[in-house]
Amino acid sequence: MAKAPARSRKSTPPKPNRERPDEPKRYEASKEELIEFYKKMLLIRRFEEKAGQLYGLGLIGGFCHLYIGQEAVAVGLQSALAEKDSVITAYRDHGHMLLCGLPPKDVMAELTGRAAGISKGKGGSMHMFSVEHKFYGGHGIVGASVPLGAGLAFSHKYNEDGGVCLAYFGDGASNQGQVYEAFNMAELWKLPIIFVIENNQYAMGTSVNRSAAEDQLYKRGESFRIPGLQVDGMDVLAARGAAETALEWVRSGKGPIILEMKTYRYRGHSMSDPAKYRSRDEVQTMREKSDPIERVKRELAEAGISEDDIKTTEKEIRRIVNEAADFAESTPEPEAGELYTDVLVESY
Repeated sequence: MAKAPARSRKSTPPKPNRERPDEPKRYEASKEELIEFYKKMLLIRRFEEKAGQLYGLGLIGGFCHLYIGQEAVAVGLQSALAEKDSVITAYRDHGHMLLCGLPPKDVMAELTGRAAGISKGKGGSMHMFSVEHKFYGGHGIVGASVPLGAGLAFSHKYNEDGGVCLAYFGDGASNQGQVYEAFNMAELWKLPIIFVIENNQYAMGTSVNRSAAEDQLYKRGESFRIPGLQVDGMDVLAARGAAETALEWVRSGKGPIILEMKTYRYRGHSMSDPAKYRSRDEVQTMREKSDPIERVKRELAEAGISEDDIKTTEKEIRRIVNEAADFAESTPEPEAGELYTDVLVESY
């Protein structure tokens, strides 16, 4: 019996390799910009320290994830955003909210579950939200900010408003399946989104080197043709420089980009985490050699800012944070009927 001829298979030619963005340069900040970076990082640090105290006093319930040590990431990146841009992140979200322009009193009141909180006391630490300020939430589900961020980016593109979405997630979330579904869709549709991996190196408590087969997380988008950059997340000027490069790439219509921000959290994953998976010496070494606030403080001194001026700034930040805490402790809790509001949104 004659053998049937083999079918001819025409392979689809591979897509050409995409161009890559230039390596970002460290941002050259003016004296005024340096002062502003210092103020914003110090506000987050002191705010988080106060939140930790209130949690210890039982005034903050549930989970509470502090941003201490990671301040340079959000300050550097968000300082480059325009008013039309949107921000979404995971549950370590207090600092991101403050940078979106929310008053510290409103954020602290939300942490303590008060009616004056930005989400009326119903969101708490992990689920704060403000459409008015283009902040679309902290999210308790690991990795949820990535597909939701892709949705925000789709909205920017659909409405042709010129906006870009900054979508943060952590090194632990980078192993979630939904992240890669969002990557694929974002590149297919050339969505205006910057995926920011805040790699603080320990996820919930396991080193990224032990939990990830590819621990160079900026490479995670390569199979989707999404370029990635690895950035010193303990340097606010390096973060700002990376933001400039990423925004130029995305705004020019080239699609998404990944920024892996190498950073470090000084506290445990949450307030209930004793962080026994690393040594005290390791944390202390990071504080002494890489602290983002101390780095800017040195640069301020080199720029001619006096120690007295720096101390005046620190005093002002402490006053703002203490007033926010006093407000949060004294303002009333929501009425019981508030449980039934904002549960369902009907669209027509």
